[in-house]
Amino acid sequence: MADDAQTKPSGESFIPSSPAPAPVPQTPTPAAAPVVASADKPAVSPSAPAPAGSAVGDQLARIEDKTARIEDKYARSESLLSRMEDKIESATTRMNEVARQSDLAALRSEVRAINERVKRSPGTGALVLTAIITSVLTVVLTVAVQRLNIDSMLPQRAAPAATQP
Repeated sequence: MADDAQTKPSGESFIPSSPAPAPVPQTPTPAAAPVVASADKPAVSPSAPAPAGSAVGDQLARIEDKTARIEDKYARSESLLSRMEDKIESATTRMNEVARQSDLAALRSEVRAINERVKRSPGTGALVLTAIITSVLTVVLTVAVQRLNIDSMLPQRAAPAATQP
């Protein structure tokens, strides 16, 4: 048995063999039954069974009907999914636009606040005027300290020890 598995090709060693399909038994129609045809009945013997092919045909028709219904359901589900995908995509696009609008609004408010701070800061003329006033006051106060001998009232620094005799 192990030798058989080694000599067979690799694809055949694991596939089990299936038994041959059993033949469909057919019942013979009795020859003694008379076949009578009338105007309101078809010419078929009442004891004759329906042919096996029509039962298989009916079953095949039912399977085809079920298959068609399943295909219709699949097509409807597919169209529903594609509509949902479109709706989700449009909603995502709208949410991205809203987020961008929110970001733009926040940016606008920040720019507006910076603009107001810049407008409140002094301009060039005010800075030049402040510099001139500061320099003039410095000169005036320095001259006043020297004329009024106010510098003598200021505490004197102690001279370094190395310079004393």
